[in-house]
Amino acid sequence: MSIAKKKTEARTKAFAARKAVFDTGLDQDANRNLIGQLALYRDAQIISAYMPIRTEVSPIATMTILHGQDKRICVPVIQGNGQPLLFQEWTPDVEMIDGPFGASVPASGEFLEPDVLITPLLAFDRKGYRLGYGGGFYDRSFAELSAKKPVIGVGFAYSAQEVKRVPTEKTDHRLNAIVTEADVIRL
Repeated sequence: MSIAKKKTEARTKAFAARKAVFDTGLDQDANRNLIGQLALYRDAQIISAYMPIRTEVSPIATMTILHGQDKRICVPVIQGNGQPLLFQEWTPDVEMIDGPFGASVPASGEFLEPDVLITPLLAFDRKGYRLGYGGGFYDRSFAELSAKKPVIGVGFAYSAQEVKRVPTEKTDHRLNAIVTEADVIRL
């Protein structure tokens, strides 16, 4: 079976697993664990998170806390197919507008180069690999940013999204940590 077919099948299962636990009250514990993990990166001043779509665990509580700690927070903005993401500054009171794929993006704000990327995902494994939606946006972004400076990748998910092995190819970026409501996996 081709890697593309394996990933497609894995995505179908992962969507179902995530949907089954979405909106069951796990986000608060997940955010508590995320704040604890991010405290390890004291020198990180610019942190990218995301505006949740579909059934993704929401990092907005963490984003708000970090903003209150004088960290600069940004969210991804899709430039187009085959392109890395841009990261636009977010604050709790910034005006948000509809962006590509249903994710809200700031109506205005500076574009930043994050030190830490908190990434949504469909599935993850204990080796630090994530399965995304298939556009390759985060993998291209990690490659581009890592060529300029060290960048930390943190997956954010529900524990129900863990799989034994994520199908990978050489362009898939390995994360430094994965945070769920139940666990923090440090790699």
